[in-house]
Amino acid sequence: MKPASDFAVLVQSFFTQRLMHQRNASPHTIKSYRDTFCLLIKFAQVYLGKPPSKFALSDIDAPLITAFLDDLEKERGISARSRNVRLAAIRSFFRYAALEAPTQSAQIQRVLSVPSKRHTRAVISFLTKTEVEALLAAPDKTCWTGRRDYALLLLALQTGLRLSELTALTRDDLVLGRTAYVRVLGKGRKERATPLTKQTSEVVKAWMQESASHAVLFPSTRGNRLSADGVQYIVSKHVAAASKSCPSLSGKRVTPHVLRHTTAMELLQAGIDRAMIALWLGHESLDTTQMYMHANIALKEQILAKTTMPDGKPEFYKPDDRLLSFLRNL
Repeated sequence: MKPASDFAVLVQSFFTQRLMHQRNASPHTIKSYRDTFCLLIKFAQVYLGKPPSKFALSDIDAPLITAFLDDLEKERGISARSRNVRLAAIRSFFRYAALEAPTQSAQIQRVLSVPSKRHTRAVISFLTKTEVEALLAAPDKTCWTGRRDYALLLLALQTGLRLSELTALTRDDLVLGRTAYVRVLGKGRKERATPLTKQTSEVVKAWMQESASHAVLFPSTRGNRLSADGVQYIVSKHVAAASKSCPSLSGKRVTPHVLRHTTAMELLQAGIDRAMIALWLGHESLDTTQMYMHANIALKEQILAKTTMPDGKPEFYKPDDRLLSFLRNL
């Protein structure tokens, strides 16, 4: 059992024992939790007026956690969704602390009772077929980076891979035989294989031959793995170029995740069952896939066409006779 005052030891054992050893958490989860605790500790250092090595577990109480989350929203401008992600990491730590420091159970329960914040679920954004064609036509295929970007965008739009899955791809993850597919390790450390179309397979194969000296499938100009910001820059760059020929793109905020949404909507509009879409995208729950049903206006129009709605006739306002208006206003 850890001393109740040794917050630093609890944090270290939470990451090394709980997350890495017992849960075998993914690098993405560990990084997310690490970033949350870096932000929390920096805030607590100012809030408490003492160095992190001197923190007691009792110092990190519910009022401090609430103040920290409020500060993230006000000073950093994060969304309610991001706030809840930070809170989830803190809750995970305090559930572990409840086992290691049972004498602090009352304080820990108060922290665990800090509520998540409700937020508006915006309709997801996705690209139309015209916008997809314009985006894929944007990269300059006469140069190395243009051919890389074209292969990356085409693969992302056809497979619907998450950004973390896309940047983690290596040459060994591609199988380009009679049946071409890409293997990825997704959320929850679940491995899945996504088939490739003949066109995508040919483009990726040609790119792999050109970049044979790199183990990473889509390297940076320095030969390193592309970062998340690097992929976002590539997407934004080509969206800006594509908007010149496709004006509807200029009003859209297109992220790598929007490309994933686009894949899902293409599958849905093709009549693919929701369960198969969840399988394709690596969703753990069908509820996650449900959001594409809400965003698909074409599907809703088909529903409308198959139903019989009440008839309505437009009516226009007609002012009363002046004499009647005078009498009514007496």
